[in-house]
Amino acid sequence: MSSLDIRPLNPGEEHLFDSYLRPAVVGFGAFGRVYADLAAKNEYRPEWTWIAVRDGEVVARAAWWAGPTDTEPMTLDWFDFIDEADGEALLKQAPFKVEYCLALPGGWRNDPVTLAAGLARIEVAQRAGMKPVVERYRYTWTPECGLPERPGRLQFREEPDDAVIVEVLQAIQEGSLDAHKVADLKRMSPEQAAKSELEDLKWFPSPREWWKLAYTPEGELAGIVVPSENYAAPVVGFIGVVPAQRGHGYAYDLLVECTHLLVEQGADQILADTDATNHPMAANFRKVGYPITQERVFLDY
Repeated sequence: MSSLDIRPLNPGEEHLFDSYLRPAVVGFGAFGRVYADLAAKNEYRPEWTWIAVRDGEVVARAAWWAGPTDTEPMTLDWFDFIDEADGEALLKQAPFKVEYCLALPGGWRNDPVTLAAGLARIEVAQRAGMKPVVERYRYTWTPECGLPERPGRLQFREEPDDAVIVEVLQAIQEGSLDAHKVADLKRMSPEQAAKSELEDLKWFPSPREWWKLAYTPEGELAGIVVPSENYAAPVVGFIGVVPAQRGHGYAYDLLVECTHLLVEQGADQILADTDATNHPMAANFRKVGYPITQERVFLDY
C-alpha cells in the first residue's frame, strides 16, 4: 500500500475537504451542513482541518470547530474515512485533544447502514485514545410544535450579579444528572465548576439580559433559565432547579418560560440538548413539545 500523507489544509485548499466523495451517512454532513459555509464564518479554519491523502485521493478528513472569535478549536465534529486505519492515523497525528461530537439520525442503531457508520467512528476514536462520555438527544422546536401556556407558578427576574449566578449554578450541581457536569466535579471544586459553567454561558453571543432567575410566590429561589443564541440558532442555553425546590415540576415551567422568551425575541426555531440518561428532563422536552431531531455521541480524551 502506498504511503499516507496526513496534514492540515493550507489557506486556499478548502476545496480538498469536499473532494472526499463518499456519501454522508452520519455526522453533521448528513444533516445538510456545508463545510464552506462555516469556513466562511471562521468556524472551520484551514489549520484546524486535517486530511489524509493517498495517491492523490483524500481518504480521511477531520474538521475541528469553534466560534468565529475563538483562538483554539472547541470540538471535533466532522470525521470521515474510507479505511479505519487511515482515520485512526489522522486522529493520532492531529494535535487537538478536544471532545468529539458525532451527530447521528434518531434511532440510528435500528438502521444497519447508520449503525455501521456510527460504530466505526466510535471505535476508531477509541483506538485513537478517546473514551465515551455520554449520549445526548438534540431537540428542535418550531411553531408547528405548539407553544404551551406559561404555568404562572414562578416569577422571573434578571440578576446582573455574576457572583449570584455562580452561587445558583453551584447549588444546582448537587445531584446533577448531566454527565459533563459530573465530570467537571471530578476535576474541579464545586465553585470552580460553577465559574467554568458561567464562562460557558457567557460564550453565547446572545444578550446577558435574557438570563432569568426564577422565584416562588413566597420569594424563594427556584432555579435559573438561560435563553441563548449560538452561532446558528436560538438555543435553550441552560435550565436548572435548585435542590430545595425539586419535586415540584419546575423544570417544565423553566423550559416553557425559556421557549416563550426566545419566541418573543423572534425565534422560529429553538435547539436544545439533554443527556439520553436524563429521563426527567427528556420527559419535560416531550411535554413542552420538543421532538428529537438528532442523537449525539460524545467522546473525549
